[in-house]
Amino acid sequence: MKKEYRVILLLAVFFSTALGGEPMLAINSDAPEFSLLAQDGSTVQLSDFKEKNSVVLIFYPGDETPVCTKQLCEIRDDYSSFSNKGAVVFGVNPGSEKSHQKFVEKHNFQFKLLIDKNGDVAKNYKAKGKLMNQRTVYVIDPQGKVVYAQRGKPPVAEILASIPSENANEEKSQSGNAD
Repeated sequence: MKKEYRVILLLAVFFSTALGGEPMLAINSDAPEFSLLAQDGSTVQLSDFKEKNSVVLIFYPGDETPVCTKQLCEIRDDYSSFSNKGAVVFGVNPGSEKSHQKFVEKHNFQFKLLIDKNGDVAKNYKAKGKLMNQRTVYVIDPQGKVVYAQRGKPPVAEILASIPSENANEEKSQSGNAD
């Protein structure tokens, strides 16, 4: 039964990607506000990070699917680089709190997974395919502007390179270590 479920899910991911969705949000456009529940029961709002941090949103079809797991594990393995740049990372899909919690615990993710139960946030971010979320990565700067948008599983180095350097510089200047 589990094998059948995975085959169906993999086919759905394939067709969702193949059938496509809308064009992505434009670079320099305002990122849509959201308020979502995380796997730990906390509520996350984009506005909580305005003027403070860049935000990396990773929309993905499902917990424990092969490509999604690999993508999020690659982010986990280089998470300190995101933190050093002052960025916060969130995975987003319609999975349940329980599914997300098990996924986080199994793979030791240091970032939260957000529950987009009805797919409204994925739709606003144009990451909703015909059947389910398309793997889509956005980087949003501290001013709330989209600075990076990519479908699929872009290299972690490419995502990191898109994070504005003012995050790290701001932290240094606040601690008195500015150049």
